[in-house]
Order: sequence, then C-alpha cells, then structure tokens
Amino acid sequence: MSQFKIAFISSLITVLCVSIAFAYFYSRTDEVSISTKNISDTTPVNTQPVSTNTTNNEEDREKVTERIYESRSNSITKTVKNVSPAVVGINVKEIRQYRDPWSSNPFWRQFFGDRGVYNREINGLGSGVIISSDGYIITNDHVAGRADEVIITMTNGKHYDAKIIGTDMVSDVCLLKIEDENLPYVKLGDSDKILIGEWAIALGNPFGLFDINDKPTVTVGVVSSVGMNLGENSGRYYLDMIQTDAAINSGNSGGPLLNGLGELIGMNTLIYTAQGSSGSVGVGFAIPINKVKRVIEELKTNGKVDRAFVTGLRGQTIDEGIAKYYQLPTTNGVIITYIQKESPSAEAGLEEGDIILNVDKYRITNFETLVAVINEFRPGDKVNLKIQRGDSIINKTMKLEKK
Repeated sequence: MSQFKIAFISSLITVLCVSIAFAYFYSRTDEVSISTKNISDTTPVNTQPVSTNTTNNEEDREKVTERIYESRSNSITKTVKNVSPAVVGINVKEIRQYRDPWSSNPFWRQFFGDRGVYNREINGLGSGVIISSDGYIITNDHVAGRADEVIITMTNGKHYDAKIIGTDMVSDVCLLKIEDENLPYVKLGDSDKILIGEWAIALGNPFGLFDINDKPTVTVGVVSSVGMNLGENSGRYYLDMIQTDAAINSGNSGGPLLNGLGELIGMNTLIYTAQGSSGSVGVGFAIPINKVKRVIEELKTNGKVDRAFVTGLRGQTIDEGIAKYYQLPTTNGVIITYIQKESPSAEAGLEEGDIILNVDKYRITNFETLVAVINEFRPGDKVNLKIQRGDSIINKTMKLEKK
C-alpha cells in the first residue's frame, strides 16, 4: 500500500511539472506571434512587381540612358572610338618568279621542254595605322615590304593605292604613304615608359575581317613583359620586344598596340602558337614604338636604314665545353674568336678570348643576340661593351666605322 501511494504521488508531480512547462512555452510562442504580427502591420510587404519604367517623359529617359552610357564608357572604349578611324586594312599583291622544276633537269626537259622562269601572283593581307594627317602609314616589312601593289582600306570604306616610301627587313618596319589630307591619325607614345601590367589594346585586320564591315577588330589585354629578345627569323631581328596577352592573330601584323591613353606604344608583329595551331595562345609581341620612330625617320629621309659599318670581330656562342674550359659559371655571352687588324674592335682594345657580356643596355646571351644588338646602331655610333677577360670585368668603347 505504501508503494502504491509513492507511485501515485510521483505520477502526480510529473504531470504537474509537464503542465507547467507546456504552459510556459505556449505563452512564449504567443508573444513571438504577437511581436511578428506587429512588425507586419507596421511595415507591410509590397507584393506588386517592381516597375522598370522609372521615368515619365522622353527627357528623363534620355538622362537615364546617358548615365548608363557613361557607366559603360571607360578609357578602353574611348581609345577604340578615337583611334579606330586611323587603323587600316592592307591588301598586297606580289609577283614572284619561279623556275619550272621540270626545266632544270635535262632528263625531264626533253619531255616537258624548257619552260624556264614564270611569274606567280601572291596575295597577302595585314594591318597598319596612320601616323600623320598627310597619310604616312606604318606596317611590317613582312606585310608590305616586297609588294608590287598595296591597297589601303579605311574605316569609311575608302580605298587608296599606297606607295612604299621605304622598308627595312632587319627591323621589320615598312613606311607607306597615301595621297590625301586631314586624315585621322594616332598619337605616338613613349615605349620607354611602358608599365608591365598596364592595359594593352590591339587593333587590326585578323584573317581579313576588316573587309567585312571596314572596321578593325579589337582585343584587350595587358603588357605582359618588355625587353624580350627573340633573335632572328627570316633575316629579321626581333630585339627588345613588347609582350602582350591581347589576342593577336594572322593579319594583325602591322597593327597598333595602344595603352589606356590611346597612345601608340608598339606595332603588333609576332605570335607564339601551340603545336599544331596557328591561332593566338595569348603570347604576342610588338615592336616598341621608339624603335619604329627612329627607323621611319631614316626611311623618310633616305628610303633605307644605313648599316654600312664594320666591327672587325668574329665570335661564337658559349656552349658547355667552352664554359668548362674557361671555368665560366654560365654559358651566357659571346667569346671573341677573331680580331681584324686596324678595325674598330682592334682600336677599342678587344682581344681574342674576350667574352662579351653586355653591349650598352643589352645583355648578350648568344651570338645571334649580339648580331641583333649591333644592328641597332649606325655608322659613327660609339658602342659600350662589358667584357670578361680572365677573372676581370672590364669596359671598352668601340666606334663603328663606315665601310
């Protein structure tokens, strides 16, 4: 009996506790509901869709449109708008002579006859940019330097026959001229002040697309690097090049590379491509405009670039064997293998066995680079050389003499 009473009392206490707890939580829920309801009452939810028509008249609409336009407009879009009229498409025709291969062999000549030399017309295309109001245009030598006919297409649809004022294969720069006045042109910048990482804007005529609507194609990237020495290619030397990831493709050659201020900082010239591909992989190169300026002034004056000078030295790229023999830490540099008597190199005090490390501001890594650097100078220029002779580093000055 005593156990029954204890169980009954325990059950009663448990029910009482549960009732009290339930009553407490119920009252809290009610408070939350009331509080939420009050917020809903004081701040009603707008269930209507938001209208996109924020103006009531045409004038207000124009103001909104103008604000939207200004928010989309930036240095790049302004540069493209201002510079595009000065960018041109270039179509060239070149007559090349070929010898019939059957005629050169006496055996086949008896069957096919002596057909000798015949002409073949080669068509090409590229880009260019007008640099003066009286019609001077710059492009690459490999675009128009050997052309027999050059046709310029403007953004206004006009076509001009261009005259080749002069061309320089070594630097890959060609100067053209069309006859007209008050033409749009681009401002030349200063490639010595280029910042790595700044905007780079490339315009041109890739794959001949300019001919479709008389407008250049625009690609944008950054200046990836400067001072790139790429060596020789088909008799052309590419030294101190600007690297950019702005997409450059076939037909862009000769077109302008601009900075965010709309200044011409380089001439698009080369691309690196992936194996089995001919398209852009984001590694393009432009000739710095300061180099182009010097070349075109010479082409205007003389029609060519004068490199008729001698150095009187021969050299060889340092390989592992040479580096080991002379106990050199690296294979950079060019070792002098021959000095001509009474030549500029002899008068400068250079000796066989000297290792050329630098020529002016250029670091010499191999003989090809040395040739490219020497081609930057002209007769009468004085060239500063950093030389390693034995364990010593010395400096010499060589004056280039005209042939």
